[in-house]
Amino acid sequence: MRLIPSKAGALLLAGSLAVGLAACGSGSSGGGPSGTTAAGTSTKLSGTLTVFAAASLNATFSQLATEFESENPGTTVRLSFAGSSDLVTQISQGAPADVFASADSKNMAKLTAASLVAGKPTDFATNVLEIAVPPSNPAGIASFTDLARPGTKVVVCAPQVPCGSATQSVEKLSNITLKPVSEEGSVTDVLGKVESGEADAGLVYVTDVKAAGDKVKGIPFPESAKAVNTYPIATVETSKNKDLAAAFTALVTGSQGRKVLGDAGFGAP
Repeated sequence: MRLIPSKAGALLLAGSLAVGLAACGSGSSGGGPSGTTAAGTSTKLSGTLTVFAAASLNATFSQLATEFESENPGTTVRLSFAGSSDLVTQISQGAPADVFASADSKNMAKLTAASLVAGKPTDFATNVLEIAVPPSNPAGIASFTDLARPGTKVVVCAPQVPCGSATQSVEKLSNITLKPVSEEGSVTDVLGKVESGEADAGLVYVTDVKAAGDKVKGIPFPESAKAVNTYPIATVETSKNKDLAAAFTALVTGSQGRKVLGDAGFGAP
C-alpha cells in the first residue's frame, strides 16, 4: 500500500499508472477476492488500485488498504488523501483515480453530474464535528459559543471543504458567527494548527480528535448534531480497474469496513 501526496496526485500517478496499466490491462477480471469472470470462472484479483479519499479517512483507509492487499496477493492500493473538493478537481482534470470516497454528498454529486462516476455512489459512514484544543486548553474553550469570543484564535476548514461546509451550517443554525484566523484546505491541516499551538481551537471531526490521541483535547458540542456529514464512495467512470474498485468498495461497505470505521469513531450511514 502506497500513499500518494495529495497536491501532486495527478502528476505523480500519470506516469506510473501508464506503465502499470500497459502491463496489467484492466487490472483484474474478478469481482472480488473470489470473483468470477463474465464466463463464470473463478479468478484472483491483481493489479494496482488508486483510491482518492477525504483526509479524514486517512487512518481507516490505510488500514483497509493493507487488509485488502493481504487478502488479495498481487494487488497494490495507492492512496491519495486531501480535502474532498481538491480531489474532485483532480479527478475532473483527468487524474487517474479508480475509487473516490468523499466526506460529503455535495462533492460526490459534482462528479455524478459530470458523468465521472460509474453507477450509484454508496453511503458508508457518517461523521460530526468536534472542537479540538491543545491539551492544556489555554483559551478555556468549553462550548461552540466560546469560539466566537473576541481574541480567540480559531481555525476552520475552507467553505468548499466538507468540514467547512458543516461549520457554516452550525453557525447559521445556531446564529453564531465565527471569525477564524485561517481557513484550511483539509481537516488534517486544521488539526495540525491546533497540535502545533498556532490556534486556540479548531473545528474538526470526532474521528480526527480520536486519532490524534493525547496531542489534542476534544470538546463535544450539541450543535454539531445539526450538521452530520454522510460519506459516499464510488468507482470513477474512467477507471480501467473497475473489478478491483468494486472489490475494495465491497470491503469498505461490508462488515469488515464497518468495524474498522466504527472503531475509529465513524457512525453508520
